[in-house]
Amino acid sequence: MTRQIDPETLAQAVAQGDRRALARAITLVESTRPDHRAAARALLARLPARPAMRLGLTGTPGVGKSSFIEAFGMHLVQGGHRVAVLAVDPSSARTGGAILGDKTRMPQLARAAGAFIRPSPARASLGGVARRTREAIALVEAAGYDIVLVETVGVGQSETMVAEMTDLFILLIAPAGGDDLQGVKRGIMELADLILITKADGALAQTAERTAGDYRAALGLMRPRPGALPDMPKVLTVSAHDGTRIAEMWQRIAALMEARTASGLLAEQRRAQAVAALWSEVGAELMARFRADPAVAAETPAIVEALRAGILAPDEAAARLIDRHLGQTKAGAGG
Repeated sequence: MTRQIDPETLAQAVAQGDRRALARAITLVESTRPDHRAAARALLARLPARPAMRLGLTGTPGVGKSSFIEAFGMHLVQGGHRVAVLAVDPSSARTGGAILGDKTRMPQLARAAGAFIRPSPARASLGGVARRTREAIALVEAAGYDIVLVETVGVGQSETMVAEMTDLFILLIAPAGGDDLQGVKRGIMELADLILITKADGALAQTAERTAGDYRAALGLMRPRPGALPDMPKVLTVSAHDGTRIAEMWQRIAALMEARTASGLLAEQRRAQAVAALWSEVGAELMARFRADPAVAAETPAIVEALRAGILAPDEAAARLIDRHLGQTKAGAGG
């Protein structure tokens, strides 16, 4: 991005629904350049507040997330909604490059006038959720998209992170034998507002129903989440191939959102998420400043070598680098 950025003009274009401006704005907030970060903050401060329904979706690779999102997204678009999909793709640990294949896996939704799909590389972000996904949500909401789907790579702690930036959390599970339940962590089950057994068609239809029964039984042994409806979390079988229960699932989502809004739980949840975002940003910004400190950079090679040689323990090595940084910070403040 070489041309000068005017946050005011860009914010106006985004608010008017300009798709190219929206894409440029997301690229801006994803940038790590200091001048771009300053421009991104100015841009976000000028956006209109248009809160949308935010849905998080996760599941292991191969569960059919992209197929499901396309079927669900098309159902919403055909119902008059404007849908934004923020898909955080796996990234190379060496190069940071992402697969970015979601548009090719959602051809119908990618062409729909009422939909916007934005794949973003996860890079080194904890849990596979891009650090700037929260800002991308604010951008697509300002652009007039009333439903935002955030798809994670479904690994590590991405489930927790997406739950901290969305209103409802949907877990996708592939049909499998009962033993497969052992591989699903209790934590992710406790986060889920809706559990969907995918690929419930053809030869897998009966297997999907059995899998759904296993998960219903497991949920019966767990405490209900605060704000849940009497029969939530709900376990449903769905098929992206023939659209089975997509409409019923959407009704469940709408009912849960209505109940949480009426009770005030949704507003409280968003306030808590704002606080969580604050500390997430504080941690990320402190780490960025720490790594950019010349004194830390100068000291790091020797400390790393001492660590590799077994002369220093990791906690002592970290303490020395932090003390070095704080010493420079204090010296700068005193000057």
